[in-house]
Amino acid sequence: MKKEKKPDAVVFDEDTQSYHGKLMPYATGVAAPKITPPDVTSWKNAHIVGANYQFKAKFQELQRQYREMMQQFEYNDLVYGAKFNFEPIIGKTYHLYRAKDQSTFLSLIAPHECTFAHLGSFRLSPDKVWEKL
Repeated sequence: MKKEKKPDAVVFDEDTQSYHGKLMPYATGVAAPKITPPDVTSWKNAHIVGANYQFKAKFQELQRQYREMMQQFEYNDLVYGAKFNFEPIIGKTYHLYRAKDQSTFLSLIAPHECTFAHLGSFRLSPDKVWEKL
């Protein structure tokens, strides 16, 4: 028995013995319209610029946060490296001074009440980090 050959333009499944051209995601007939993908180059270029601005803004924000964190670390290191003979209370303001021998010390005495070089006023936060006032 000889099989009947179907024309090339017909989408026929030999296994199921059915036509399945209407199920295909692409055109299967010669009379079907030409499929041309849309040109999205201008859309891509416009959105790439927007995305790059967003990445740049986020990067600059991270840089700013890093600088603030490093500054806070330096202040914290400076205060914890100073001499003090008391246990600081959380939330209370303390003043950092430089003595004549160039050493630093932490004191409760306000800057207008003494003659030492005032380096800054600090407050101890609940997480034990010194905040510059």
